[in-house]
Amino acid sequence: MKWNKFRLKTTAEAEDIVSSMLMDLGIQGVEIEDKVPLTAADKEQMFVDILPETEVNDGVAYLSFYLDEEEDAGQILADVRSALEELSAWTDVGEGSIEESQTEDLDWMNNWKQYFHQFYVDDILIIPSWEDVKPEDSEKMVIHIDPGTAFGTGMHETTQLCIRQIRKYVTDQTRILDVGCGSGILGMLALKFGAAYSVGTDLDPCAVEATHENMQVNGIRPDQYQVMIGNIINDPAVQEKVGCESYDIVAANILADVLVELTPVVVSRMKPGGIYITSGIIDDKEQTVVEAVKRAGLEVMEVTYQGEWVCVTARKHCES
Repeated sequence: MKWNKFRLKTTAEAEDIVSSMLMDLGIQGVEIEDKVPLTAADKEQMFVDILPETEVNDGVAYLSFYLDEEEDAGQILADVRSALEELSAWTDVGEGSIEESQTEDLDWMNNWKQYFHQFYVDDILIIPSWEDVKPEDSEKMVIHIDPGTAFGTGMHETTQLCIRQIRKYVTDQTRILDVGCGSGILGMLALKFGAAYSVGTDLDPCAVEATHENMQVNGIRPDQYQVMIGNIINDPAVQEKVGCESYDIVAANILADVLVELTPVVVSRMKPGGIYITSGIIDDKEQTVVEAVKRAGLEVMEVTYQGEWVCVTARKHCES
């Protein structure tokens, strides 16, 4: 089969945001090329003896994605350009040009595996199915995860920020709602930390299969969780299915602009005293999210940071 390849030119600073935007549009398997220097953590996770030589960072990034011949490339590209234009109103997305080419029988659905290796989030080992647990890690909490085409391995700073906050507030009575659940990693870890039940929502149909597979391989029973497809912000059917005042924790690892729309909607899903954990927030959007949280009547409890990313944790007031 021939694949159409599209290579989008943006900035290194915007590559995470633009990648998330592409995934929100249903584009899967985004490849990123940039010249950003490796961090110490990156080097530790590469598991190689000789590090690759890197060029001087020019601030440019290329994001490549693939469409088969049966997909409506014209409409998808129109959606991409429209979304880029919206993003450019509040962040520098760079040139935004898109080069088109063709490639034969590309196994891009599996090529990402060469870049995903086991790593740690504090004392938690997160490992893909194709790697083995080392003897020295046998006493750690081990999480097996294969994201497939759904977002979320736990490697990104925003996910790790959420994991730490969930762990801090979860109890054996906790019901958690994960909006934008992707691979299901946040709900799964909440259950591993002792939560009673997890509900996940996502716009990407791939999230259902990925979540079911990851829950199963980590020993989570089907009666401990639920995952559904749909937009909780504006879909009454999803809102009804999720329920009102049902959750002790709501987690949302989503872009800041989406959090602004989401926050007033999820407040009614939270129990009195419930905890709202938000991430996916680039540092210059911190105040935007904090203000949205306060407008929704929530009390900001804590703001945590990792790299250039921010996590805002808030509480819903208890009823008097």
